Amino acid sequence: MRVELNVPESVTEPRMWVKHQSVLAMALRPGSIELGLRRSEMRRLTFGAGEMSLIPRHLEKWFRNEDLHGLCIAISDAALTAASDGTSGEVELRRVDKLVDPRLGTLAEAVNAERIAGFPSGGLFLDSVEQALAVALVNGYAVRHSSVQTHRGGLGSARLRKIKEFVHAKMEDELTLCEMAQSVELSTAHFSRMFRKSTGESPHHFVLRHRVERAKEMLRAAEARVLDVAVACGFKTQQHFARVFRQMCGASPTEYRQEFLRH
Repeated sequence: MRVELNVPESVTEPRMWVKHQSVLAMALRPGSIELGLRRSEMRRLTFGAGEMSLIPRHLEKWFRNEDLHGLCIAISDAALTAASDGTSGEVELRRVDKLVDPRLGTLAEAVNAERIAGFPSGGLFLDSVEQALAVALVNGYAVRHSSVQTHRGGLGSARLRKIKEFVHAKMEDELTLCEMAQSVELSTAHFSRMFRKSTGESPHHFVLRHRVERAKEMLRAAEARVLDVAVACGFKTQQHFARVFRQMCGASPTEYRQEFLRH
């Protein structure tokens, strides 16, 4: 478990916040913060002292903090998996902007008291609190997936999995609707209709979304040129890549990389 103090900043421009672990955040005094999945769609949230938010792992949010003092408690994936008896694989938590849970609040207060005292109890105490937090989060806020969700009359889970694997294998290529349909042995018209029923999005948007997710990984993990990232993710031009990336992420690829490296 990692404990951080989030304090107001003098920065006027919004910044990106990327957390690779699930985070329970608690306001230490009344205040507000601007948050949004996109920089162009931020909204102000006001918190009273002790109010909390639950932020799932890998969630990227834009934020601007002018007056909120908060405690951020990062819960490890290992603790969440152990709390689910190791039977669910990777545990996914729901996002909750205004969380009211007396049990979680008491545990967060205990962590803050330990922080103020200078962590005199050592790692064993924090490990014990983390385990208790993980159990409460898994029991109350885990997303339960018994199987890949499909709508009545849509594609089955096996075909959806095959489509995803096909898209990832052909990421650098120019995919066509016909090729996607053929990969699961369906006609183009039937595949397109069933795919939308199963996923709620068109095949075209599905491919774009996965290309952008791959691009974000490359922008975070390497120093490759933006043009090289665009080509590796199947975009014909850097301009098209930048336009799609901004539409989905609220920032250009270069801005995204700069914000990530800044943190």
